[in-house]
Amino acid sequence: MRHGQHSLHVAIIMDGNGRWAARRGLARSEGHRRGMAVVRQTIKDALSLGIGYLTLYAFSSENWKRSETEVVFLMRMCETILAEELPFMINNDIRFLHAGRKEGLPETLRDMIVRAEDLTKNNKKLWVILAFNYGGRQEIVDAVRHIVVDIVEARRRAEDIDEKAIADALYVRGVPDPDLLIRTSGEMRLSNFLLWQICYTEFYVTNILWPDFRKRDFERALREFQKRQRRFGGVHD
Repeated sequence: MRHGQHSLHVAIIMDGNGRWAARRGLARSEGHRRGMAVVRQTIKDALSLGIGYLTLYAFSSENWKRSETEVVFLMRMCETILAEELPFMINNDIRFLHAGRKEGLPETLRDMIVRAEDLTKNNKKLWVILAFNYGGRQEIVDAVRHIVVDIVEARRRAEDIDEKAIADALYVRGVPDPDLLIRTSGEMRLSNFLLWQICYTEFYVTNILWPDFRKRDFERALREFQKRQRRFGGVHD
């Protein structure tokens, strides 16, 4: 599916790594390691299924509250994944984008993110947006700050602010709102994810823990989505 009006955007809250490990008597790091392997495969699956945009919620702004050992592990794992998967993204026309604050991330990870974004900036077949050090409220706050600076410096007028202006000030520009949001592990909450963008997104929740998520589960979610009648606030019989 090429980019355009009908490119599907799927967002995923990848939940359940810790519970997956606990049920097996393993360290949380083992759950994260297995979860990252599923990330790799899910990107490949999205490519084969013709998805246009895939947003993955990997590390929230609230996850800094976890133990230092776990946070350091996740930072290093993200670096490793980017380094290992960058050739695949380049060779398969995949564009990588980061959503979240780069401030606070280790310098090596920031550099890797910038490098991946730069080397894939002209790719078009699939856009992979990694929400890392991301929070939905945080994103809106940062967008408002950006707009306020423009007003103070006379680059725009307050009366010119509309929904498009706010959307353009979010972390990632040029990406349509998600059509489908998948959440694993059965939790029925948004966890501060894409609060601006999901106003008309369809939700699909599965009890499967993220490390057990497979292509068949992805396809099941897509089939369910295709049965939905999206109204966007309108009334239809």
